[in-house]
Amino acid sequence: MTASHDEPEDLPETATASGSGAAPRMARYGEGPEGRPARRERAEAEHPREGVVERSGKFVRDVRSELGRTTWPTAVQVRNTTIITIAAVAFFATYLFVIDRLFTLLLDQVGKLFGAA
Repeated sequence: MTASHDEPEDLPETATASGSGAAPRMARYGEGPEGRPARRERAEAEHPREGVVERSGKFVRDVRSELGRTTWPTAVQVRNTTIITIAAVAFFATYLFVIDRLFTLLLDQVGKLFGAA
């Protein structure tokens, strides 16, 4: 009787690297006994559940730690970026106002040309 092509000796070398004949992707992510995917346990099993007060305290400590590593802009940097922002807003507001007026004038002229009032 001939061997079917599902047997491990007929599979490519990469597929049998784990020894179970599973697909290469499955072998890469880990396998348990008998070729089944390994079950990942939750990290909570090692650590007892903390209460709301403990978690809140840890959160506040973590936030303070992160804020300590934050680089804050100087007053001169804040002033300069504020001036740039105000100038950009003024420029684009003026630009859009002029474009709006030009399109309004153009559409009014087209309306007069074709007799629409």
